[in-house]
Amino acid sequence: MSTQRATATTRTASATTQAATDERSSLLKLYLGRGLLAVAWALAFARAHEDADAVAITLLVVYPLIDAVSSLLDHRATPEGTERRVTAFNGVLSVLAALAIGVAGAGGEAPVLHVFGAWAVVSGAAQVIVGVRRRGPEFGRQWPTLISGGLSFLVGITYNIQAAGDHPSLDALSVYATGGGVWFMLQALLLGRKSRRLRTRTA
Repeated sequence: MSTQRATATTRTASATTQAATDERSSLLKLYLGRGLLAVAWALAFARAHEDADAVAITLLVVYPLIDAVSSLLDHRATPEGTERRVTAFNGVLSVLAALAIGVAGAGGEAPVLHVFGAWAVVSGAAQVIVGVRRRGPEFGRQWPTLISGGLSFLVGITYNIQAAGDHPSLDALSVYATGGGVWFMLQALLLGRKSRRLRTRTA
């Protein structure tokens, strides 16, 4: 009986390890792709945001949609738990933000900045929650994710303050996207290094 229990325990541990490995691999690809897309978007928006015209608004709508797709992929790769529910919430939130930005675009820079800022605040808070839930060493400690989410929360507040002022501007959004992209790529780098270490240990 004890042998059967030991075998069952070993199988359970092996399955848990494999699940963590699969999730880590999915997150690495997701974070890297998300980071590269954010930087590419920032470069495109830096050239197109002089006026809140159709091209700029289209790009602004696309940005939260990138986040929505990322949240969907993350949701599918994440086991049941708090972080899975939060990623689902963030995906829905990002879709709503994209729609709201599209509507706000008719009103000029201030309404767009208000919506983008509000989305950044809530999305940043969700990112922090997920990062805290994934703080274990198997997922690279998640400190880039936590920093990125915290900065998003704070910057979103400043965007709303700026939007209420006399000279709202969309200039800073390219910097916002670039910073987010860099943090995502750093997180992917940490996950990749963790995976290599584990492979070395088991080789």
